[in-house]
Amino acid sequence: MPLVEFTALLALATAMSFSPGPNTTLSTALAANRGLRPAMRFVCAVPVGWSALLLLCAGGVGAVVVAVPALRWGIKAVGIGYLLWLAWKLSQSASLGEADAARMNVGFWQGAALQFINIKAWLLALTIVAGWVTGRSDSLQRLAVVLPVMVFFAFTSNFTYAATGALLRHWLAQGTRLLWFNRTMALVLVATAAWMALS
Repeated sequence: MPLVEFTALLALATAMSFSPGPNTTLSTALAANRGLRPAMRFVCAVPVGWSALLLLCAGGVGAVVVAVPALRWGIKAVGIGYLLWLAWKLSQSASLGEADAARMNVGFWQGAALQFINIKAWLLALTIVAGWVTGRSDSLQRLAVVLPVMVFFAFTSNFTYAATGALLRHWLAQGTRLLWFNRTMALVLVATAAWMALS
């Protein structure tokens, strides 16, 4: 892959991975409510699920999703519903004890599955496959470069957000700070769901 294309890939990966979205919001909220260690299941799940999504798109599934509007709308509807449900659960947690009592228990497989109903993840996977992989004589070699780069960015961005949430954990435990933090994170999820509905 030419250096100019690789540089463009890195720029896209940075912009998309580190901008707020369902994954980074949940990574922050999980670590703030439950600590960094419990949040790591989700942080590690994101690159696993996203890698599977990228491979499916490279294998042609992405083209099917784009070509069948009902399928695209179904993925979008389930994703929006799940984000709104998570936002509601998050907005109800006012203390660390409530969060630890499984209000914010998003496990590894839920985190991996979330990628398949995350429109931002689909858009990124389809963009990368269309721009860097398909239609090239060296598509398998390109995929072998793209995949580890995107895994690195998916992990690093979510770990960064989770570490930030974990650093805020003790400060948030005072008074009603956690409640307002959770409600703010819930609003970010609602805004993401609204963006998904309009995209």
